[in-house]
Amino acid sequence: MSNYTIHTAATAPQGAREALEGVQKQFGFVPNLMGVMAEAPSTLKAYLNLMQILGETSFSPIEEQVVALAVSHANACTYCMAAHSAVAKGVGMSDDDLRALRDGGPLKDTALEALRAFTVDVVETRGWVSPAAQSAFFAAGYTRTHVLEVLVGVAMKTLSNYVNHTADTPLDPQFAPFAWSPADASIDAA
Repeated sequence: MSNYTIHTAATAPQGAREALEGVQKQFGFVPNLMGVMAEAPSTLKAYLNLMQILGETSFSPIEEQVVALAVSHANACTYCMAAHSAVAKGVGMSDDDLRALRDGGPLKDTALEALRAFTVDVVETRGWVSPAAQSAFFAAGYTRTHVLEVLVGVAMKTLSNYVNHTADTPLDPQFAPFAWSPADASIDAA
């Protein structure tokens, strides 16, 4: 169990209260991840800004979730795998695609698989992606713009994955139907 405080808008440091109020309005609750991040208002603000910026990229909502789930799987983040599985279902991702992402791929759709594979490569190589990997990504119809947009998603999810690893963030009841661990990656999504 986490030794970190899971803040609400009422308990958060002054610099995080307004942000948590916005999170409450947006999601209908304050996810534990953001409650933990509120301990350092700058961390919460960075995450929320990156989340907003990822939504402003040229990726569709499903592509955004492919990136988020690929990074979270590569980093073995149980919290983010569950949370983004719920979000992916909410934006219309198919059960087959979600199951594949929870298992580590591959996806049947060649473009989405190229996005997943490239994102994993970015994480695993710490950004030292080979020219061959970039060429394969481009062959699937993606561009240099997409490469840079993947990096926004990687930055966002690396921040949250590492916060969850450090804080041992407990899973919210809202995400519990999508609980995930590396050992049982083949469990079907709810």
